[in-house]
Amino acid sequence: MQSVQPHLQTEHASKVRVLTVDDSASMRALLRAALTESGFDVEQAEDGQQALEWLATNEVDVVLTDINMPRLDGFGLIRKLRETALHGDRPILVLSTDSAADKKALARDAGASGWIVKPFDADTLTAALRRVTP
Repeated sequence: MQSVQPHLQTEHASKVRVLTVDDSASMRALLRAALTESGFDVEQAEDGQQALEWLATNEVDVVLTDINMPRLDGFGLIRKLRETALHGDRPILVLSTDSAADKKALARDAGASGWIVKPFDADTLTAALRRVTP
């Protein structure tokens, strides 16, 4: 799995809906601010379990998840989403402070589309999301 690199595309025909999953309230606030400023529609969940419950009745274009969270971590969330027909092909990016190769390999094996290291640069994050969405 490669780290997600910026993409030259800067416009989308329609607003991209992103679900951010992170147990840190301050990180969720930073993500909401950065992504809404860039024109994304942002939904949020506090952990993988809450994300699964929300996704049972809602749709998004891309999931952006942390790894280390209570109840259901990012690896478990990715695996569970990949098991479903509805979310089997959905882009899932990992946003984590951990950049260890073994963790990236676990995420890739679970079905992650890419990995971004915290702290994030808003332009790089935006470009990565645009790169994996239509």
